[in-house]
Amino acid sequence: MPKVLEFKLPDLGEGLTEAEIVRWLVEVGEVVAVDQPVVEVETAKAMVEVPCPYGGVVTARFGEEGSELPVGAPLLTVAVGPPQERSRTGGVEDAESSESTESTEPSEGAESSEYSGNVLVGYGTAAATARRRSRVRPAAPAAAAPKAAPAPVRATGPVPVISPLVRRLAREHGLDLRELRGTGPEGLILRADVVSAVQAPARPAEPAAAIVEPAAAHASRPAASVSASADARAFRPAAASTAPAGERVPLKGIRGAVADKLSRSRTEIPDATCWVDADATELMAARAAMNSAGGPKVSVLALLARICTAALARHPELNSTVDLAAREIVRLPEVHLGFAAQTERGLVVPVVRDAHRRNVDSLGAELARLTEAARTGSLTPAELTGGTFTLNNYGVFGVDGSTPIINHPEAAMLGVGRIIAKPWVHEGELAVRQVVQLSLTFDHRVCDGGTAGGFLRHVADCVEQPAVLLRTL
Repeated sequence: MPKVLEFKLPDLGEGLTEAEIVRWLVEVGEVVAVDQPVVEVETAKAMVEVPCPYGGVVTARFGEEGSELPVGAPLLTVAVGPPQERSRTGGVEDAESSESTESTEPSEGAESSEYSGNVLVGYGTAAATARRRSRVRPAAPAAAAPKAAPAPVRATGPVPVISPLVRRLAREHGLDLRELRGTGPEGLILRADVVSAVQAPARPAEPAAAIVEPAAAHASRPAASVSASADARAFRPAAASTAPAGERVPLKGIRGAVADKLSRSRTEIPDATCWVDADATELMAARAAMNSAGGPKVSVLALLARICTAALARHPELNSTVDLAAREIVRLPEVHLGFAAQTERGLVVPVVRDAHRRNVDSLGAELARLTEAARTGSLTPAELTGGTFTLNNYGVFGVDGSTPIINHPEAAMLGVGRIIAKPWVHEGELAVRQVVQLSLTFDHRVCDGGTAGGFLRHVADCVEQPAVLLRTL
């Protein structure tokens, strides 16, 4: 007799607590193989396919496309059993009727549905079985599966604890979570529920007589009630009753993660910015010479990345982070270089591991690989975390300068504007040169302006005279 096992959204790693269902890859009644991807989800880090560690017949799916689920919430249930036993049941209905609707623990030797292990594509849970997807058809018309039904929810068990991200978001907006109705499994309050409550339009304005109450009415009302009423009115937008609602875009997925990180950066890090104009004519000439010599093409970004690692070797203070709890500056031995990449899904920062050990060709190859992965949405969470310093080439947008926000918890970010022909005094003569503006935003806790200026000046010297880099090769 088949056993119905519940597959829960696994621990996605890197501190992620929830994911949005983008697309279901299987239908109820479909036969799935071990390690077959069953759903595509989007986290705050990347979009990934989640494989199921069980092989069998899908008996239920939990959650509609576009909904958010916390880690540990059920994704689907699978009727697991010998192939001949599954075929005798005649379909999903028989498998469901032979088991209760609650999840069943797997027997000894089977994968457990409670663990948080690495079940993302690329990690694997076991040797995958090469098998085509097939739909189990009912043995008789009377046993046909129902046409369309809402996604089931668990009827038993305690309500899962909401994620720290949801708690913090509610606290920042003064919301009492006990007054919210969750849309997640078993009434779980998701981040989307908090965002909806914050963005909900205020109720129509009350008549003046109802708002301006006599003193006697306030005296008879409990103090807590008066305070809560005043707070609620203060939280409403001033013209919420008359202004048009406008378009509301939920802050979730990558956009939400970026918003949270930038807000935390500006809240926690006392940042400062310095900048300098540099003559990049010699750098562009050196790049042209390297590309004409054959081999892989060298990009400007790869040259700038190599310049960054050279400057960080001289000024390691900027390759660090601040441990607030210990009140210590932690200088990091490896340079994991992040670079900003704009995609259709939003801004992402892929990370080049061990950039300090790479030459220009190696940096260029890894930058190209990660850029293509960002474009296709196939970056893994590991490729989007762990950076120690970020390079931001906003010149691709046709702008000269910016004051970048530090990628928390890093200590600095180098910004690079467009390289453009400008009048420039070169060797005592006015000439047209290729000029770029460089800016460094740094955490003033880890160093003073002298260190930051020294770093930026070394970057500018390498841009103006690429031969300076020969000393570090």
